[in-house]
Amino acid sequence: MPIDYRKYPANWKTEIRPAILKRAGDRCERCGVKNHAIGYREKSGAFVECEGLQADAAALDGEHLFRIVLTVAHVNHDVTHNRPENLAALCQKCHLTHDAGQHKATRRKNQFRN
Repeated sequence: MPIDYRKYPANWKTEIRPAILKRAGDRCERCGVKNHAIGYREKSGAFVECEGLQADAAALDGEHLFRIVLTVAHVNHDVTHNRPENLAALCQKCHLTHDAGQHKATRRKNQFRN
């Protein structure tokens, strides 16, 4: 779901997000994958980082290569609660897993909206 920055404090991009990424060592706080790493996911879900010739070989083998982009998740799903203890740096997979229940509830609600 796209982020609506109108719901976030003015210093989200300049102070809050960078502070959370720094605290996390620029790695996902759940699975440990590095921010901006390039690679692919195995069927098990494990991320395989690769670069250069390794990346070329993986692409030739049909692997879908992508870049990890860490996001900052609200642990309690409340976008107004921006204290550090409620924020976590997560990769795309971990963030989607974290939000799965909320996404399911939203889909269910929207399904019966019409």
